Amino acid sequence: MSHKYYKPAKSRLQRSELAVPGSSSKMFENALNSNADYIFLDLEDSVSPKDKIPARQNIIKALKEINWKEKGKTISVRINSLDTHYMYRDLIEIVEEAGDKIDTILVPKTGTGSDVYMIDCLLTQIENNKNFKKKIGLECLIETALGMSNIKEIAKSSDRLEALHFGVADYAASLRARTIVIGGLNPDYPGDQWHHGLSQLVMTCRAYGLRAIDGPFGDFNDQKGYIESAKRAASIGIEGKWAIHPSQIDLANKVFSPPEAEVNKAKRILEELEKAAQQGKGAAQLDGRMIDAASARMAENVVNIYKLIKNK
Repeated sequence: MSHKYYKPAKSRLQRSELAVPGSSSKMFENALNSNADYIFLDLEDSVSPKDKIPARQNIIKALKEINWKEKGKTISVRINSLDTHYMYRDLIEIVEEAGDKIDTILVPKTGTGSDVYMIDCLLTQIENNKNFKKKIGLECLIETALGMSNIKEIAKSSDRLEALHFGVADYAASLRARTIVIGGLNPDYPGDQWHHGLSQLVMTCRAYGLRAIDGPFGDFNDQKGYIESAKRAASIGIEGKWAIHPSQIDLANKVFSPPEAEVNKAKRILEELEKAAQQGKGAAQLDGRMIDAASARMAENVVNIYKLIKNK
């Protein structure tokens, strides 16, 4: 391992992240009672310009009056992007009124590290002024060519930063890519045209201690397509995916939960390596295969996710 080390961000179970428009307060109760690990109350793309300010007030009310923690929900708020005049009021009004109820702020269309610095600075001032005990985390959406080209700078930009999300819809628009459905595959491309972006994101997250989350799949009637998309993401190390419709929540939870057989094998790997260590050995055998320190690190990843799920 390199001597250089980036401390991992706070561990949070984020298999499924339900997007809830701030303009649709009738959806809040359903979100509360859903199986989603994570909920983000949205002020950005799902809210029309005429509804931006009412949606902000809806979210403040929901944060104050709904006991999200009682249902084991992690709560995030997606503010409007920095190129709009809504952003600063989103942050100031929501955090001043209900910042102690928020786990993270989701920053859309993050393009540079300075974007994160601006949000961090404002949050710090509000928290100090309000004497909040808990520090609010930040998560960034990588959904533009600029953001992807600056992804490493963004990943190192703030000690508040916990996760990066892949925003495939705006990313496709930014690249002028031809696509059929948000997050879907273009049959003219020989494979998965989003693989490069997702791989770049997960590699960056793991290098700098962040969680890696996949974004939306637009056709919520296509469960097969959603599952295939989630499986491709999970296979390269992504730990969760957005649900833009309640029907996608259980699909994400299943894909991003390690199967029982995988958990049991991971536990056996750790047990066998512990026995080997007690005998002064650095490697061992399990089911006819060699296992070593790398095997232990992979097994620990599986067991840690299992523990988060059990403790939810």
